[in-house]
Amino acid sequence: MTNVLNKTNFNFPKQTNFYKGKVRDIYIIDNKILIIIATDRISSFDIVLPKGIPYKGQVLNQIAEGFLDATETIIPNWKIAVPDPMVSVGILCKPFKIEMVIRGYLSGHAWREYKQGKRTICGVSMPDGMKENDKFPEPIITPSTKEDNGHDKDISKKDILSDSGKLISKNDYEKLEYYTKALFKRGTDIANKMGLILVDTKYEFGKYNDKIYLIDEIHTPDSSRYFYKKGYNERQKNNEPQKQLSKEFVREWLMKNDFYGQKNQKIPKMTNEFVNSVSERYIELYENITGKKFIKYDGLDIQSRIESNINNFFKTYDYQFFKK
Repeated sequence: MTNVLNKTNFNFPKQTNFYKGKVRDIYIIDNKILIIIATDRISSFDIVLPKGIPYKGQVLNQIAEGFLDATETIIPNWKIAVPDPMVSVGILCKPFKIEMVIRGYLSGHAWREYKQGKRTICGVSMPDGMKENDKFPEPIITPSTKEDNGHDKDISKKDILSDSGKLISKNDYEKLEYYTKALFKRGTDIANKMGLILVDTKYEFGKYNDKIYLIDEIHTPDSSRYFYKKGYNERQKNNEPQKQLSKEFVREWLMKNDFYGQKNQKIPKMTNEFVNSVSERYIELYENITGKKFIKYDGLDIQSRIESNINNFFKTYDYQFFKK
């Protein structure tokens, strides 16, 4: 596929480290600054699929940029600048080893647990008599561990706080709960204005100079699930699937083709038609959630463009933030 960035191999001035995530390439500059490049790789079941998705990285980076700006009155975030449509530069924080997952509706992983007869998830009770995609009486927080390798794992608040602060202190965890609820409400309000429902999402937090920051991306289709508001009630009443904008449809496609991320299972063939349809869904979400027309940043050499934009940014950046 043209216009797809699957990997990078840069060597920036003052670069001190490099980390390849499932979908992001992360460069650390001077042990102070983080460069996160949103590649077009796509993962599901914690496995990177063999083909990248055109414009996916740009979509994720630009949606996250907008939501980080829209939520900075709630909590400071790591972002300093966006020198390229696929790149964010920010503060290197020490991340908490948990992800704060919040769910407003019984969907995805929560529903898969529920239909097996379970009525608690991460120590949180779920009411009887619910069906898939029903709204919870109140949003529930269902944290997961942030694993360096392998699958992240569900964990309860009780287990988080019973480890004598190894994962996080009680005081900090309660702050994260507060921030999670406030961020979810802000995201819900913004989605509502755009005719969407923010179903569930996850947030990551870290510390810099003993201050908590919101880090990573927020409210993107990789970290969040959205339904269309129009027709939601009718579809629920008729027991019909919800029309959604999220990465869940990729997971559903894999499961339909008997792939569940288990050892020795073969990833189904990703046809060009399927890859392009995924790209279109990502662009659709961008335009729906932002209300803006998506502008495709095409070019014969994405890597050269990114490298040039990052280097030009650092020529003018004076590190004043870190001199405080």
